Amino acid sequence: MSQDKIQQAPVMKLISVEEMEEQFYTILLREGLEEKKARTCARVFTENSIDGVYTHGVNRFPRFIQYIREKHVITNAEPVLKSAFGGVEQWDGQSGPGILNAIICTERAMDVAQKNGIGCITLANTNHWMRGGTYGWKAAKAGFAFICWTNTIANMPTWGAKDSRLGNNPLIFAVPYEGEAIILDMAMSQFSFGKIELMKMQGEDLPVAGGFDTKGELSKDPNAILESNLLLPAGYWKGAGLSLLLDILAAILSGGLATNEITEKQAETNVCQVFIAIDLSKLNNASVIAQTLHRIIEDYKKSVPVDGKSIRYPGEGVVKTRKENLEKGIPVNEDVWNAILAL
Repeated sequence: MSQDKIQQAPVMKLISVEEMEEQFYTILLREGLEEKKARTCARVFTENSIDGVYTHGVNRFPRFIQYIREKHVITNAEPVLKSAFGGVEQWDGQSGPGILNAIICTERAMDVAQKNGIGCITLANTNHWMRGGTYGWKAAKAGFAFICWTNTIANMPTWGAKDSRLGNNPLIFAVPYEGEAIILDMAMSQFSFGKIELMKMQGEDLPVAGGFDTKGELSKDPNAILESNLLLPAGYWKGAGLSLLLDILAAILSGGLATNEITEKQAETNVCQVFIAIDLSKLNNASVIAQTLHRIIEDYKKSVPVDGKSIRYPGEGVVKTRKENLEKGIPVNEDVWNAILAL
């Protein structure tokens, strides 16, 4: 790492869970959210930070407030049901807070799944849901297998192209596991946009190439990647193809906007999301699912690690980080916290 980047390392401070949530809650009330909605949003931003997903927790909070002030997020809008057929429902988020809309649709997917075995809730005209894993954890902890995804603004090129036409469209898979969950929460880019912003904030390079610079060369430099707005598709052509299909399905299932239409707007708004819940208790093999999962993970853990590496299943590290942050406090970039206090 260069000396310049070492000097840019941010000053960190520990904020208690209670202080963070109350600060968020107070600001959200002042921005016009009703008490219950303000409390829910404050709790989710805090929980994301507790779990170590600072990019979609404390670090993202100022941008959320900016979107409220610019009227991209309509604070007290409510999602409405447009149509329903079998186990599928189409909802319109009416530009409400993405967190609140996503929670409602997650809960609705579980309700429909309890009646039909599976529930598929689609959502158009909503806003950024922050951390997609929030909804996977919620459903899995309630005993459901869960899949959800969102489309985004164009920030990633298809393989072989030099301009961005794809979103990094995060995709989440979740299953219950021993009182917690196995959660895969991944963007279609090698690194999420938030992760690249975080590395820039920390003055660090990415561990491997995460995008292209303005010359079209692969780069580990977050500044160069953010300048070009060309994130590297995970799996190269495979990630690009998966991104395209996630966008297509989100748009046609919800009846909302696709990535190319979202990109034409002034900000990343009016995105589409899909929430699919499966009631595992209704499966013929429900009684042995826990044992099956235990055997799979037991074998997975027998993997021979590379020196210095640990073998973890997706979501396992979150539980460890959650415990540490609850005990010690949440590490926050001092500049970010001061910006939040200034709100």
